[in-house]
Amino acid sequence: MSVLGLARNRFFGDWAVLTRQTLRADTPVPPLAAVCGCARLCVAENGCMAGSGELARHWRYAELPGVDLLRARYVRKAFVRHTHEQFVIAAIAAGVEVFHHRGADQYVGAGALALVNPDTAHTGRAGVPEGWRYGAVYPSPDVVAEIAAETTVIRGTPGFVRPVLDDPYAVELVHQVLRAAEEGNALAADTLLRVAVTRLLRLNGGALPQREVRTAGGRVAARARAVLEERMVEPPTLERLAGDLETSPFALLRAFREAYGMPPHAWLTDARVRRVRRLLDAGAAPAEAAVAVGFTDQPHLNRHFTRIVGVPPGAYRRERKNVQDARGGLYLSSGA
Repeated sequence: MSVLGLARNRFFGDWAVLTRQTLRADTPVPPLAAVCGCARLCVAENGCMAGSGELARHWRYAELPGVDLLRARYVRKAFVRHTHEQFVIAAIAAGVEVFHHRGADQYVGAGALALVNPDTAHTGRAGVPEGWRYGAVYPSPDVVAEIAAETTVIRGTPGFVRPVLDDPYAVELVHQVLRAAEEGNALAADTLLRVAVTRLLRLNGGALPQREVRTAGGRVAARARAVLEERMVEPPTLERLAGDLETSPFALLRAFREAYGMPPHAWLTDARVRRVRRLLDAGAAPAEAAVAVGFTDQPHLNRHFTRIVGVPPGAYRRERKNVQDARGGLYLSSGA
């Protein structure tokens, strides 16, 4: 074995020991945590917080276009209210996650899945002291629609009916998708993803309702959203925005929250992070992306990006620069 190989093995072994020492004795621990090869980067940029036992990797695999991938273990992490442009299929391997979804807290434990449709506001936090460990796939609406058209009888825009599904078999399928992507097994990753999405749609799928703006408040909210999208870098105050739309601030606040599940300022932060992700996907530097969407500086971006995406923007960008390098970031082992 080469000197580099021996060094990497020694580092991985030391990291596994360190990780076990930082967790409670009764906390489930993955058998191996692989890292990028630099402890400082893991702590400062990849989302591993010293002493917390929190690890995360958010990446893409070139042979699964239109799908984001995530492995994570969180203890104190709390996701603020946010949305995704993709579907969320999160398979819980250990612990319990709680997420607020359409007016109620949803609890999802080991052997179950959290299922969130695109553009649906939700949060996320630990439901037990030891946190939760999970793997997730985020297929785009186009990917899910293609699979649904081929393998289901759903007519219209496909989506999930219930936000939590107890199905250990589907949980294992999701973790097998991640394992195949990590190992560079394109045939297995693509096949297992299609099997998993088909199963979930057959067990818990249906046609999503069309989003029609029928009320006066809904129309005002849609116009406010368009203004914020256009003026993302220099948005107006709530009072000025309401005045331009010929309504009152509180009426606008109520209408916007009812239409989009969050107040305008929270929606704007979420939209900025979405746009930053697209800029990082295209190769922009985090500091450049921060200014482009209206964040005051990169630390401001780092804080909001990590609270919504789960990893810092620097780690997110590095994974995008080499989507086929299964060892380029920090992740948990695939033992579901």
